[in-house]
Order: sequence, then structure tokens, then C-alpha cells
Amino acid sequence: MIELRHVTKIYSGSHKAVDNINLTIPTGEIIGFIGPNGAGKTTTIKMISGILSPDEGEILINGKNIVTQPLEAKKEFGIVPDNADIFLRLKGIEYLNFMADMYEVDNATRQQRIQELSETFEMQNALNDKILSYSHGMRQKIVIMGVLISDPNVWILDEPMTGLDPQSSYSLKQRMKDHAAKGNTVFFSTHVLEVAEKLCDKVAIINKGSILFFGTLEELKAQHPSCDSLEAVFMEVISHA
Repeated sequence: MIELRHVTKIYSGSHKAVDNINLTIPTGEIIGFIGPNGAGKTTTIKMISGILSPDEGEILINGKNIVTQPLEAKKEFGIVPDNADIFLRLKGIEYLNFMADMYEVDNATRQQRIQELSETFEMQNALNDKILSYSHGMRQKIVIMGVLISDPNVWILDEPMTGLDPQSSYSLKQRMKDHAAKGNTVFFSTHVLEVAEKLCDKVAIINKGSILFFGTLEELKAQHPSCDSLEAVFMEVISHA
């Protein structure tokens, strides 16, 4: 579970990129985080993951405070950031072993997962190449594999399908469904409303740093019966923010 309690982030002295957010992301569900560019999605995700500290409020990951208990909290989740350009001079296999070391994955388990994940994402022939030589899509795949190798309870994914080929995107969506079905938490941002509509149990809509809606798509559509699509509902919600 992820809990945000009265969370605020202020930039440039007075601009509230995130403004007094209260949000509880439950276990056993896939939660989509949607909003226009600059709405506060990535800032919120960076605070949840401990990359940024909130100026006000607190964030708990399975009961652990990300600011006061950073190591304990970070053991609870894996994050796919919005930028996959990390550790470019490592080989793919070196990066995966580094991630396995960080999360204390034993040798037998990591070998089994590396084989399984490399087959799933068609990366078998690229693991001995440097990440610097990878395409954007391949970099996205290796970052996703680095998260999945430790099988954390909580997945935090910032635009995870960006750059993925259709097969890899489908495989990731299936894994997200399976992970949530086992009683775990999946929280991901997306600009693709069709993905949110097909994949999510609930959605949170953010604009101008504030949560405008959190609930099921059925509840959202019921509030806007004149709209004939999720896209129309989304535009209706953010236009009144």
C-alpha cells in the first residue's frame, strides 16, 4: 500500500507542483495516474520513490516513511522512472546483477529470473552489450527487468510502456495484472487513456498539482453521463480544474 498524507511540493519559492495531496493506493489493484503535461505526475512519483522530499506531509510505503525510513521503505518497491538513461556504461547483465545485489536476490533466483525476463522481453542476445549501445526501447526493457528481478511488492511505473514494442508492452501489462492479482500494488502513470481504461482497477486524475478524482472508471463515467468516452470525460474533468 502507498499512502500520501497532505503532501505538498513547492518549486521556485511559491509554485506548488503538488498541492496537499491525500491518496491511498491499496493492495491488490492496478491504479492509473493520469493528467496533462505538467500536472504533477512525475513530481508525485519522485516523492513517493524518495528522489524528491515533500515540503509538507508524509508518504508511507507499506507503513514505512520514505523520508524517515528510506532504506526500509525502498526495499518495499521497485520503480521504473520516466527516463531510462542510467548506468549507460554497464553491460545489460552487469546492470541486472547490480539490481539483484541491491535487493539481495540470491544467485539461483536471479539466474532463473534473468533467463525468464530476457526471454519475455527478447533481450537474450543483448545482455552482454553495453546499455550505451541500446535503443530507447531496449533501455526501457532493461530498466523494467531490473525492477522485476527482485519481485518487489509495490511497483511504481512512470510511463512504463514508452518505447516498448507491442509484444513487450503486452507482456508487461500481463505481468502487472498477475502482480496485482497476487495481492500486490501497481501504481503507474500513463498518457494513453486506452491503456488506463483496459488495465486499471481505479484511476487518479491530477491537474495543477491537485487530485481531481480517484475511483473506478465506472464511478468516473457515472459522474459525467453526457460524455461518450474516457477521453471526453478526462477533458471534462481537467477543464474545470
